[in-house]
Amino acid sequence: MEDIKRHTIAVLVANETGVLSQVSRLFSRKGYNIESLAVGTTDSPYISRITIEVLASEQNAELMSNQLRKLLPVHSVKLLEPARSIRRELVLIKVRAATRDVRNEVIQVANIFRGSIIDVGSETLTLSLIGAEEKTEAVEELLREFGIVELVRTGMIALERGQYTIDENTKEKGEFNYGKHVL
Repeated sequence: MEDIKRHTIAVLVANETGVLSQVSRLFSRKGYNIESLAVGTTDSPYISRITIEVLASEQNAELMSNQLRKLLPVHSVKLLEPARSIRRELVLIKVRAATRDVRNEVIQVANIFRGSIIDVGSETLTLSLIGAEEKTEAVEELLREFGIVELVRTGMIALERGQYTIDENTKEKGEFNYGKHVL
């Protein structure tokens, strides 16, 4: 049986309408559920970076990466190696905190995990936390006893450590022209 595990795929794409839909349809057509998806512009307003996490075998993750490379708006694709990657997500958690004692306990939990209290209401506290999934899951578990009112995650983002980058030379230079900008 194939070893199914979480794989992180970084994708540089043209920052234009419909690209995210093309990328997500590829996974859907192949029968894979995207476990986490985060998208944002890079240092160039013409390029977006998509970080995708999917449960798959090594062979199928490579196959998905190769399929992504064939899409026209895709500039670069890299299957990130866990040992040389930094993965983080932002989590916002709204917790019941109707009394001073409860608020103090929630604030202590936030401080221990280097989280921030970003909103204080008469009945709730909202905190933000950035970290690896082990850290965010530990905080979530501790805060459950107070009563989580609402929770939202950004999805995992990732970069490789050191000199490693997503930069690939799989597409010809100048293939992507956006007005006066050549990428």
